Amino acid sequence: MQTHDRTPRQRILDLLVGRAMTARQLAAVIKISERQVEDHLIHIVKSVERDRSRRFIIEPSACLDCEFVFKERSRVTRPSHCPKCNSENTSMPRFGIEIVSKKVEQDDDNA
Repeated sequence: MQTHDRTPRQRILDLLVGRAMTARQLAAVIKISERQVEDHLIHIVKSVERDRSRRFIIEPSACLDCEFVFKERSRVTRPSHCPKCNSENTSMPRFGIEIVSKKVEQDDDNA
């Protein structure tokens, strides 16, 4: 199927398989706003959670001043400031989709 035949959400999903990208990078490739990408990511997370053959990965944002990592943050948006040093200099989270091997899936079924 050609790229223009796929919805933005399908194109984002395709781009994330096997690699990590920020919402800004995805927006540039798909040619939609970052906000639209973030809205699509919320739905993609739900879709991938239902599919045992794939896993949605979030590489969390970090403070670029004090190196605080937002490990517990599950939202797809960039944090406005660091809770530790109050800096607004934070990295963007990166997103990816990992394909889970069939062997892991079979082991889960046997457990």
